[in-house]
Amino acid sequence: MKYEINEKNVKLLGRTTAYRGVCWCGLSGTGIAFSVKGTYAAVTLMGDDSTNGRVTEGPARIGIYMNGERIMDKVLQKPEETVTIFKGNEKRTAEIVILKLSECAMSTMGIREIETDGKIVPVPEKQRKIEFIGDSITCGFGVDMEDPETVFRTDTEDVTRAYAYKTAMALQADYSMVSYSGYGIYSGYSDTDSRSLEARVPLYYEKCGFSYAKPFGELELTDVIWDFKKFVPQLVVVNLGTNDDSYCRGLKEREDAYSKEYAEFLKVIRKNNPQAKMLCTLGLMGERLCPAMERAVELYRKETGDENADYLFLREQREEDGRVSAYHPTEKSHEKAASALVEKIRIFMGWD
Repeated sequence: MKYEINEKNVKLLGRTTAYRGVCWCGLSGTGIAFSVKGTYAAVTLMGDDSTNGRVTEGPARIGIYMNGERIMDKVLQKPEETVTIFKGNEKRTAEIVILKLSECAMSTMGIREIETDGKIVPVPEKQRKIEFIGDSITCGFGVDMEDPETVFRTDTEDVTRAYAYKTAMALQADYSMVSYSGYGIYSGYSDTDSRSLEARVPLYYEKCGFSYAKPFGELELTDVIWDFKKFVPQLVVVNLGTNDDSYCRGLKEREDAYSKEYAEFLKVIRKNNPQAKMLCTLGLMGERLCPAMERAVELYRKETGDENADYLFLREQREEDGRVSAYHPTEKSHEKAASALVEKIRIFMGWD
């Protein structure tokens, strides 16, 4: 029997969108989760136009998990292919998770259908829900490439080895990621002393995503307005400023502008998540802009009277913990950041 990918049959993870009968996953950590009882299960996956080489940094990297263990790790190289998750002579019950491990900007993943001789049902929703908003750190940029001199590739990116995903798992929370490498709030990454206006998360926060690649070679994810009722978090964690700092460079006028833009972005988050608390964090790849982030939170509180916003300075990654691609954090550094974040969230949210 073949099952369509919808909320009746599977649990949708993160910001997904249905288009031409396919569930499209763009942002890091998006995907589906379901339980199945049968003798076999297979899934039909779709690649976007990144599979024809138009996007040079690479097609989508995905992971397939069965009962908590990753059983398949692949980069989508074909426009469409069906992969067998398990097959045997006897019925088995399994919990299956299909995740997009790489980020949105370079490529997307489509899931057309699930085929099995058994029945599938969505895995249960978790009581806790967290939205993470960030940049390459949240995406798990280069975490599988131990040489810090290497450049970006989707096949070295793994959101499950990064602090945000680890934090959600430690707190037994459902998550949604909104993260893009090189992006900021006031400016994206800049090595020319020019402000990068296009690479700013607020431009795309209310969209399903942003990608240079197009599902079926035609769908623009930015044309899909995100419905915030689909995922209602109790907490929104923002980790933005590392790329802004490449432009601000310690200059007070620029840092003040960052703080102001940050406070305005918090208002947008609040508009779309009226019941959520907000926690702003920064520092894993540099602590210089942390005081400006603190001022942003204080400015937001002053202008709105909203006290449900706080901040946390993360300790900068240490030399002894190593570096991965483009000097990004290793999994060990991510684990330390997750530990500090979990401790803060437990207190902030009153979670055991």
